[in-house]
Amino acid sequence: MSKETLQGLKSVPYFSEVPDTALAELASCAAIKSYPKNSIIIREGEEGGALFIILSGKVQAYLSSANGRMVILSTQGAGSFFGELSLLDGEPRSASIAALEPTICSLILRLALKTWLKSHPDAASSIIRSLTQRIRSLTENVRGLALSDVYGRLVKTLYDMAVENENEWIIREKPTHQDLANIIGCSREMVSRIMKDLERGGYLSVERKFILIRRKLPASW
Repeated sequence: MSKETLQGLKSVPYFSEVPDTALAELASCAAIKSYPKNSIIIREGEEGGALFIILSGKVQAYLSSANGRMVILSTQGAGSFFGELSLLDGEPRSASIAALEPTICSLILRLALKTWLKSHPDAASSIIRSLTQRIRSLTENVRGLALSDVYGRLVKTLYDMAVENENEWIIREKPTHQDLANIIGCSREMVSRIMKDLERGGYLSVERKFILIRRKLPASW
């Protein structure tokens, strides 16, 4: 059994209330797999069957269309997880996952989880609570897309990426304008125009490796 896998399981909200002894049994069923940078780990629409726990590296979840458009759903690092929906309902993958850097994951197959749940039925209640929290989070994301304009969605995304540092906020891993456009569902040109206007207004500065929000961004633009 990998200690990294056990620690990874502890970080998954599904299993937050499960005793270590029970988690150790599940961890013993896991396999470790490495993925090179830019590789596709999961493709939208393919058959599901495993829960992935990120032990190291970073991945991006996204949706894509036939004409090449992309919407970024999330970026996740070590201690996070993905693939849980197909693991539980047996339906095809709902999104694609790509490795943004060399990534190592621990995989737990659906059959192993089902067998484990028969021995630990109390864990099901923890899974249900975690799914409920994810649904609430998804509802808030949909609310933002439906009720906010492009500027409002961009501001929310910038603050979500930033960490507060005294009276300023810093985004340490600078996203490209295309990344931001893919997240909020607009054109790269529109993001570039808003970002440039905010720079000119002294609200933020874009450095080589990070973005610094110098003062509170306006509510509207």
